[in-house]
Amino acid sequence: MFDNISPRYDFLNHFLSMGIDIRWRKKAIRILKEYKPKSILDIATGTADFAIEATTLRPEKIVGLDLSEGMLSKGRIKIKEKKLEKIITLQKGDSENLPFENSSFDAITVAFGVRNFEHLQAGLREMSRVLKPGGVLIVLEFSKPKSFPVKQLYGFYFKFILPFLGKLISSDHAAYTYLPESVQAFPDGKKFVEILLKCGFAKANIHPVSFGIATIYKAEKAS
Repeated sequence: MFDNISPRYDFLNHFLSMGIDIRWRKKAIRILKEYKPKSILDIATGTADFAIEATTLRPEKIVGLDLSEGMLSKGRIKIKEKKLEKIITLQKGDSENLPFENSSFDAITVAFGVRNFEHLQAGLREMSRVLKPGGVLIVLEFSKPKSFPVKQLYGFYFKFILPFLGKLISSDHAAYTYLPESVQAFPDGKKFVEILLKCGFAKANIHPVSFGIATIYKAEKAS
C-alpha cells in the first residue's frame, strides 16, 4: 500500500493536513533538542521528512528505517538533493525486529508510524532495546480530539473528505480509508503512555497539538 502511494505521499501529506504536519514535526524536534542526541534512529521514516528535520539538531548520524522500498527511494532522492548523505542513511527493515545491537542510539523518533505496527508492544520493546540508558523516544501520532466542535469537524473530515481527496489524487482508495480506521483503533493519550511504561520506558509525557488532532509523546528509557 505504501509503495503504491509513495509517488504522491509528500504532496498528499502536506495538502491533506494543510501544511500543519510540518509544524508538528518541528515542534517534536524542539522537544528533542534538550537531549542533544548524537545518534538518532527514525523508525517508519517513510520519505525521511522527520529524519531531515532532525538534522537541525546537528547529530553525528541519523538512520532511517522503513519497510517500504518505494518510500525509501523517494527519501533518498530528497536526502541527496539536500546533500545530507553523510549524516542520514536509509535502510529497509522491520520496526518489530530492529537490525541493531542493544543500546545503539541516543534517541528514536517515529512520526505517524506506531499505529501501523502489527504488534505495538513488540515494536516498543525493540525501541527500548536499541536505545541507550537514559535515551529518549519521541513519537508523533494522530489522536482523537475530544472537545466540541473539533471532535465533530475532525471526524467528518477524516471519514468523508480525506478518503475522497486521497483516492482522487493518489488513485488508491484503500490507503486513505485505512488512515482514519487506523487512527480510531490506536490507543492514544494516557492509554499509549500506559503501554510505553510497560515496555521499558519511564517519565512519559503527552504534548497535544492542534486541539488534540495529533499528540507528541516523549518517554525516556528506564535506566
